[in-house]
Amino acid sequence: MTASTTGAQRIREFKMPDVGEGLTEAEILKWYVQPGDTVTDGQVICEVETAKAAVELPIPYDGVVHALHFDEGVTVDVGTSIIAVDTDPGAGPVPDGSAAPAVDTAAAPAEEDAEPQGRQAVLVGYGAAPSSTKRRARKPQPGASTGVPVQPERANATLQAEVNGRPAAPAPVAPVAPAVTTGRPLAKPPVRKLAKDLGIDLATIAPTGPDGIITREDVHAAAAPAPSVAAAPEPEVAGPAAAGVVDTAARERRVPVKGVRKATAQAMVNSAFTAPHVTEFITVDVTRTMKLVQELKQDPDMAGLRVNPLLLVAKAFLVAIKRHPEVNAAWDEANQEIVYKDYVNLGIAAATPRGLIVPNIKDAGVKTLPQLAAELGELVATAREGKTSPAAMSGGTVTITNVGVFGVDTGTPILNPGESAILAFGAVKLQPWVHKGKVKPRQVTTLALSFDHRLIDGELGSKLLADVAAILEYPKRLITWG
Repeated sequence: MTASTTGAQRIREFKMPDVGEGLTEAEILKWYVQPGDTVTDGQVICEVETAKAAVELPIPYDGVVHALHFDEGVTVDVGTSIIAVDTDPGAGPVPDGSAAPAVDTAAAPAEEDAEPQGRQAVLVGYGAAPSSTKRRARKPQPGASTGVPVQPERANATLQAEVNGRPAAPAPVAPVAPAVTTGRPLAKPPVRKLAKDLGIDLATIAPTGPDGIITREDVHAAAAPAPSVAAAPEPEVAGPAAAGVVDTAARERRVPVKGVRKATAQAMVNSAFTAPHVTEFITVDVTRTMKLVQELKQDPDMAGLRVNPLLLVAKAFLVAIKRHPEVNAAWDEANQEIVYKDYVNLGIAAATPRGLIVPNIKDAGVKTLPQLAAELGELVATAREGKTSPAAMSGGTVTITNVGVFGVDTGTPILNPGESAILAFGAVKLQPWVHKGKVKPRQVTTLALSFDHRLIDGELGSKLLADVAAILEYPKRLITWG
């Protein structure tokens, strides 16, 4: 057995897995290991952020970290090697060239032939199918045998000088490899991704890498602001318009759209322009509900649980859906069918540092009030820590968004894609209200219900919203209707 073969068997390349159904890329948020660190099977090596959540990745074998292929903050395609591990560090130094290149995923290393062909093993789902695309060698251009393109002007000048009997002027020496002016610019996938995130056109970049390949440094150099050059003074323009011209570029910031923010933007656009939204509003006296919240906080059965108005709004929403089960449905465009669901996965919109996410409580409709309170508290805490799993954000049927915590009366919420309705719970405020024939200060809130008009007619949507309001006005209906 040769040393190179031994090195090839020792170095194992761990590729970016598909950490959620259908995801194609993830951003490396943080490395927990560095080259030279010892790792064990199942040890978490890094944290990555997908379009759905932040996920920690474990390494599937023992060894010593040989190389990290990407820095923190880089977005990596699924199936691309991110770390190399020496699985036999006691065998001596690793031979040069035994580690597979991080970004060249077209050719698989020889040591992986024993692994099953087709899709790679992933944490969740089936992963991305391996690409069959291979890069072909570029065809040489006429007159380009030396690798330097022939400039027509230079060739003509040389020929004319020879005809006139004068020596031709020496050709200027190119400082770097010439950029390819025809065809697709040469760059590795992470470099292309970096250029895309920064809004840089690769065709405008002069490559400095070998064989005319554009490097990361080239992209960063192209993205850097150009040095200021003293320009000739322009003629002054008469009138007040000249005095009002202000350069705002220096006071603007551009941030690449990625991760949760990118997924949220795509989902909201798809929902807004796919499902015909209808939003209805109702203002309701929730004084009795607020009193019940205070009473439940003293109830021994609710000890250790977080009791707040959102809990009772969620329960009221679930009871109203039970009275009108037709609202709990989904539109199947491909099969032209309406899918009625006999379970309710209640989504709770949560604002996190990474953006808006909507995890959901599975089978919320069959849970008791203490069970609902426990799961609601766990869901919110996990979301704030950024540890919500992709599975927790899949399969929702309806959603509640609590805009009242920001002091907002209400809004016109956009449906979470694939769901039939979303209820906005506004701020509870002390307002004058007619109660038993007299104007009294009462605790009042406004509810807004947006629903998919393909699934829910105006009558059904109105009945659903009216029932939620009726329960919050007289919470004893949680017992009589539930």
